[in-house]
Amino acid sequence: MSKILIRGAKVLGGEPQDVLIDGETIAQVGTDLDAGDATVIEAEGRILLPGLVDLHTHLREPGREDSETVLTGTRAAASGGYTAVFAMANTFPVADTAGVVEQVYRLGKESGYCDVQPIGAVTVGLEGKKLAELGAMHDSAAGVTVFSDDGKCVDDAVIMRRALEYVKAFGGVVAQHAQEPRLTEGAQMNEGVVSAELGLGGWPAVAEESIIARDVLLAEHVGSRVHICHLSTAGSVEIVRWAKSRGIDVTAEVTPHHLLLTDEMVRTYNPVYKVNPPLRTERDVMALREALADGTIDIVATDHAPHPHEDKDCEWAAAAMGMVGLETALSVVQQTMVETGLLDWAGVADRMSLAPARIGQAKGHGRPVSAGEPANLTLVDPAYRGAVDPAGFASRSRNTPYEGRELPGRITHTFLRGRATVVDGKLA
Repeated sequence: MSKILIRGAKVLGGEPQDVLIDGETIAQVGTDLDAGDATVIEAEGRILLPGLVDLHTHLREPGREDSETVLTGTRAAASGGYTAVFAMANTFPVADTAGVVEQVYRLGKESGYCDVQPIGAVTVGLEGKKLAELGAMHDSAAGVTVFSDDGKCVDDAVIMRRALEYVKAFGGVVAQHAQEPRLTEGAQMNEGVVSAELGLGGWPAVAEESIIARDVLLAEHVGSRVHICHLSTAGSVEIVRWAKSRGIDVTAEVTPHHLLLTDEMVRTYNPVYKVNPPLRTERDVMALREALADGTIDIVATDHAPHPHEDKDCEWAAAAMGMVGLETALSVVQQTMVETGLLDWAGVADRMSLAPARIGQAKGHGRPVSAGEPANLTLVDPAYRGAVDPAGFASRSRNTPYEGRELPGRITHTFLRGRATVVDGKLA
């Protein structure tokens, strides 16, 4: 690998500095560094962040390659500034054995656009009845540390307790999709004023909050770690805040779309806004932003959920739930958190790189931008403004809620261990 000098970038939004990459490692960070034989990237006005880490991505392979593959998903991730993603287990077959997680892990290695860490299912077939091979998945070549039935809730308290006890033995974490199934039967959107006016089945906030309350108490009882996926309500924020005040080992994530969009969007009946958990109220959105700013919510995770055209271009009731998010996540966070003054760029680096890497134990990621560290880096032009055009996405799917919406910021370069995966906004 040749040397690369990133000249004049604002490291974590601070004063301009030069960063010299030599091979897979950051060799120097300082001012007026000698370029020597290095390729120079003029980065005046740009923000340099550690490579982003997504703890919640759906790559769909194996089984739903019509929606996404590991290759297309990691290309989308690199385009969005990510150097590592955690791939959810709801594939076909389900990633509930060592064999399947190793397959996903190998596909990630072959793609070369970002590191892929498989998430193992908590229960066999995501059916919530019998624990999957948690230990075997952890001991496999994939080294699984995060387990989730995402898409479904581990609603049986005994099964959830056993899972928490099991992963405690090797320092793993259970990531819960908090949705009490009996309270959400037939639900189509957030339960509230808008659902009543539209006549759509409501999804009450308590369906999420009751599971979170149960699971933080179980985690406290067992002395294990629990992570809350895509937290979406103001009440959930208060429960997590209370749990942390008691010293319970709980972490939580919020998606970019829950930081920006509300259930008012459903008035269009456009299925692109149909997502699980549903878009909530403006009050919820503001509570989520404040919680991300004060650290109650630890990280931003995309819940990148690609679907083929036919699964979204249909009537609302028949449409699949989910949105793609890898390629727009940082722009949404810039708009909702940085430009509102709730987070600085160092805070963004923590919520989108350092903290998710720490929760998921992603080695070599979420590291400081300093000499001797792996050169997993993202260069952002925060002054850019442009309308989202899904035709230019690297993802195989186009189900974005932001089509035509102007968002700030653009990823100009992404580096995975010193190798450029994105150059001047285009995949390398």
